Amino acid sequence: MIVAATQFAPVAGDIDANVRAVAGLVRAAGAEGARVAVFAELCLSGYEPSLIRGTPGLVLTEDDPRLEPVREACRAVSAVAVVNGPVRTAGSRPGVTTLVIGPDGSLLTRYDKRHLYGIEEEVFEPGTTDGRFALDGLRFALATCYDNRFPELAERAAADDCAVYLASSVLSADNDSFEKVYPVRARDFGLYVVLGNVLGANEDGVGAGRAGAWGPDGERIADAGSDGPGFVLAEVG
Repeated sequence: MIVAATQFAPVAGDIDANVRAVAGLVRAAGAEGARVAVFAELCLSGYEPSLIRGTPGLVLTEDDPRLEPVREACRAVSAVAVVNGPVRTAGSRPGVTTLVIGPDGSLLTRYDKRHLYGIEEEVFEPGTTDGRFALDGLRFALATCYDNRFPELAERAAADDCAVYLASSVLSADNDSFEKVYPVRARDFGLYVVLGNVLGANEDGVGAGRAGAWGPDGERIADAGSDGPGFVLAEVG
């Protein structure tokens, strides 16, 4: 199976603009054979926890009509979009939530980030369950940025017969996760690890890009570089 690891610079607080960017990348990656496209943490709103805290209109619902262009893109190319944004929960705060939109536009699953970092603890509700979905006979696990610092998530994914571990993140160039987290999770648990990352300025710093993938031996098998928006393809499974 071919998976696309994506990167772009979200517009802070502009759901519609970011949805258009996501939908365009889904269509482009699907046209090149990708069955799954993985996006960065909070790609739908921009990584802007302070702005999200003060702007209720940035909080999405699972069936939010603003996401219809992404659903249409998934249907058009028969691909899955793994997108992340602030999404309403049963609690008083939104989650840092991955919505997995299937090839028919339906919601396959959601995953709320379990391990919140810094200001996120003041703005968001932590998740309590692991994220899983299956496509074409492969099982996928979901994790979001700081989650990846906790190896037990990847350990549970491997024990649950997942072959691919999808990491939606916001990483700057000096983040050691590129060398000390993602390849280690891949190698230690025999998983394909696929990273969606951001470009551009955000509340955490400046996104470095370098979306891509690692094979089960921990070696890089795809790297989108840092020069601009787009995606890179990796064969997994």
